[in-house]
Amino acid sequence: MILTTGLACSLLVGGFILLVILRVPVAFALGLATIPVVALDIRLTPFIIIDRMFQSYNSFILLAVPFFLLAANLMNSGKITDRLIDLARVLTGWMPGGLGHVNVAVSMLFAGISGSSTADAAGCGKILIPAMIKEGYDRRFAIAITACSSVMGVIIPPSILMIVWGGVMQVSVGALFLAGAVPGLMIGCALMATVYGFAKVYNYPIAMKPTFSSAIKAFKGAALAMLTPVFVIFGIVAGIVTPTESAIIAAAYSLFLGMVVYRTVTPREVGVILYDTSRFASISLFAIGTASIFGWLLAYYNVPRLIIELITDMNLSSFGTALVIAFLFLFFGLFIDAIPTIIILGTVLLPVALQADISPIVFAIIGIISLAFGLVTPPYGLCLLISASIGGMNVISVLKQVAIILLPMLLILLLVIIFPEIALWLPGKLMPNSFN
Repeated sequence: MILTTGLACSLLVGGFILLVILRVPVAFALGLATIPVVALDIRLTPFIIIDRMFQSYNSFILLAVPFFLLAANLMNSGKITDRLIDLARVLTGWMPGGLGHVNVAVSMLFAGISGSSTADAAGCGKILIPAMIKEGYDRRFAIAITACSSVMGVIIPPSILMIVWGGVMQVSVGALFLAGAVPGLMIGCALMATVYGFAKVYNYPIAMKPTFSSAIKAFKGAALAMLTPVFVIFGIVAGIVTPTESAIIAAAYSLFLGMVVYRTVTPREVGVILYDTSRFASISLFAIGTASIFGWLLAYYNVPRLIIELITDMNLSSFGTALVIAFLFLFFGLFIDAIPTIIILGTVLLPVALQADISPIVFAIIGIISLAFGLVTPPYGLCLLISASIGGMNVISVLKQVAIILLPMLLILLLVIIFPEIALWLPGKLMPNSFN
């Protein structure tokens, strides 16, 4: 038989939702949901599906994903994170709510090196959450600020999500890196303002008043680690290296720092780090393959065209369309990991954005910031789950603090939608040829 669009969508979406409700992992649920459609439609064969899955992996740029994950794991295992925390203490620890500011600042520094929010939540959380609790901070606030600040890992360059987005949507990764820098810094400032407000209300202490000698020591300790984003971002923007090559450089440099310079990583630990990285990377890459099949089937049954017609009939302005796009990414991010959402929803909404004269770069930044919220909002909320586990509390008990902290971050997202120049200014100055 030949399936109609309505029946095919019902089988795909309905099957996926049912499998997620049954607690089947998202990557497997996406693949399993396609089986009934392939089995029933005589135009489709397993060979077509296998070929589509292979094509999704046949991208050199996706090799950057495991190498950036490796760099993040090497940083955590090599105690490089500790050096970043010492630097953050010097920079921000003197303000009211000092450790809260340190938490935000170290996430910004970590984001500029690793591109992974989960590595940030795990690495920084293990150190800062117990330290904040010991200093008298409310346990719920310590968990919430750690989780919320970790999402900057996918917004401030280099970002794994931006690499995947660039590979899937054929957008310059260098331009995406530059476009995420200003919104990422704005979110960091908004989080610090929120911490300051909490500190004034609950009388949280300062962390330390740095001396000149301690400041010099902290800068020296973190200087070599802070060269990583310089190598990565400058190399890509200048056209010296590709994103994949920059990821390899970041991983090799982190390994060099850990084994040779700081001597905090042993050869035996390298094997464990490689195993953990390959395990996590395989999950992400498998999700890319199954999500690509799912998204290709949606396109095969003309779902993107139907969505374009639906939104066009609503007669929305560019601003209204951008709001709808942000809402859809926010909603899907509640339930699905960011990478599959980019492949499925991003490819469907890209023609909608282009139809509304929204720049592909602005569309990407809106999507990535929106998806970042899903890392701290249940039921998915992976960074929140990690932070709550470290802090020894149930996720539900910290949702109030998370909601308060997320409000200023939502304001930044709204500002990017209203004033797209926030995202376009830096790539426009440094990579003007990247615009379509």
